[in-house]
Amino acid sequence: MRILVIGTGGREHALVRALAADPGTTEVHAAPGNPGMAPLATLHDVDPVDGEAVAALAVDLGVDLVVVGPEAPLGAGVTDDVRRRGIAVFGPTAAAARLEGSKAFAKEVMEAAGVPTARAFVCHTAEEAEAALDELGAPYVVKDDGLAAGKGVVVTDDRAAALAHAVACDRVVIEEFLDGPEVSLFAICDGTTVYPLQPAQDFKRIFDGDAGPNTGGMGAYTPLPWAPDDLVAEVLRDVLQPTVDEMARRGAPFEGLLYAGLALTSRGVRVVEFNARFGAPETQPLLALLESPLLPLLWGSATGTLAHVPAPVWRKGAAVAVVMASAGSPESSSKGDIILGTDVADGLTDCHVIHAGTAVAAGELVTAGGRVLAVIGTGDDVATAREAAYAGVDVVDFAGAQHRTDIAAGV
Repeated sequence: MRILVIGTGGREHALVRALAADPGTTEVHAAPGNPGMAPLATLHDVDPVDGEAVAALAVDLGVDLVVVGPEAPLGAGVTDDVRRRGIAVFGPTAAAARLEGSKAFAKEVMEAAGVPTARAFVCHTAEEAEAALDELGAPYVVKDDGLAAGKGVVVTDDRAAALAHAVACDRVVIEEFLDGPEVSLFAICDGTTVYPLQPAQDFKRIFDGDAGPNTGGMGAYTPLPWAPDDLVAEVLRDVLQPTVDEMARRGAPFEGLLYAGLALTSRGVRVVEFNARFGAPETQPLLALLESPLLPLLWGSATGTLAHVPAPVWRKGAAVAVVMASAGSPESSSKGDIILGTDVADGLTDCHVIHAGTAVAAGELVTAGGRVLAVIGTGDDVATAREAAYAGVDVVDFAGAQHRTDIAAGV
């Protein structure tokens, strides 16, 4: 089967890596792709949010399946454009991707489906925001309603900072603070059938101890030895299936990857947010442990035949991802810094590198974004996987490199 993966980041590199190793794959293409994908896929210089260009490329290449990775192309309706050309595509329609594109819409769907989530107010003015902050109290949770690359959420005890973030956005969702650890649970869906993956946990803030501003994620690990044994079954029953059923009822069936960000609170599981695609960096360790082939799951989702595909099977052991970010991230990013040591890290036992913000300039691998790459370690348990990941981090170097030292510590 010929496959075209749309996107440039670590999530897409991880998908390309898994699909290239799948026995059902004959060719892999990526657009635009990144240097890490180049040994595995043919790269094409296409704007990923230009649906007509993506669809035309898919037709020209004669691909069987298009996999749309990032949130921006999904929100722009790239999957709709590809489907209109008669090509199977993994990823929700623009209508279904509103679960990520609008937090207010997601709250509306959750309320209709009876999904447990935080009490919230949708605010359009400073006056509405002030009233919501006073009603809910600190810690204040203020979320930009639209897409913000994982950086649109402020959680603070400082009312002035919370209000400043609120008024800087066109529309915000202000919600009650949820206590307890956060968990990411992905599910592959075809509009009816839902296959949850195993839980993972990511680390959003830039510095150790969850200090500093939010990023798109500085690391992740899976599985979660401390999570309740019935967590996946509970979330499937109370969150994922009701949400997919409600979207179908609304005439916008959810086909693709539904990402539930969850808080395990003292009052039970609550949904923090939905995303409409594989999330990075959790995708990287998850796919490192996926034993069953990925392609049949994506194909089943894209063609409405997921119920006929065996459920995902996982290898024993654990995987840990540690992200290395460029100088200045997340507020800015240093570009063009030479990256050394990725080939050495790839050669280590139980370790591999996933590219995200990288490029090639004058024959050298260089930084090209905030989150530059992730080093993935695997092992018999979280501690040994963590050791393998940090061994890889130790041999990769670029000017101003940042990484957290506490990913999966003490698990």
